[in-house]
Amino acid sequence: QVQLVESGGGLVQPGGSLRLSCAASGSGFTIDAMAWYRQAPGKQRELVAHITRRGGTTYGNFVKGRFTISRDNAKNTVSLQMNSLKSEDTAVYYCNANLYIDPDYSQYWGQGTQVTVSS
Repeated sequence: QVQLVESGGGLVQPGGSLRLSCAASGSGFTIDAMAWYRQAPGKQRELVAHITRRGGTTYGNFVKGRFTISRDNAKNTVSLQMNSLKSEDTAVYYCNANLYIDPDYSQYWGQGTQVTVSS
């Protein structure tokens, strides 16, 4: 059974940094694109960053150069380095992966990790 497990959330002061990681476990799959989403209380889930298997990246407009998404295809992991954090970055962050499990692609989600930016 395939699982995505996130780690690295927590409490950080405004202006601080956090690094989120997500690992895919299981067997019999190939990971296509991976992404991070977030959802704040009372708001819709939104895309934070997306990375293709070849490393092409896109970011939400609010990121403005503060975050960097990366992946390690050999380890089936994706990370999100977040710098210059603001209070409005407070949310539950979810890892997402588009997995190929013969013969179809399917979307998988992690359980979410809380990021709180507060002094």
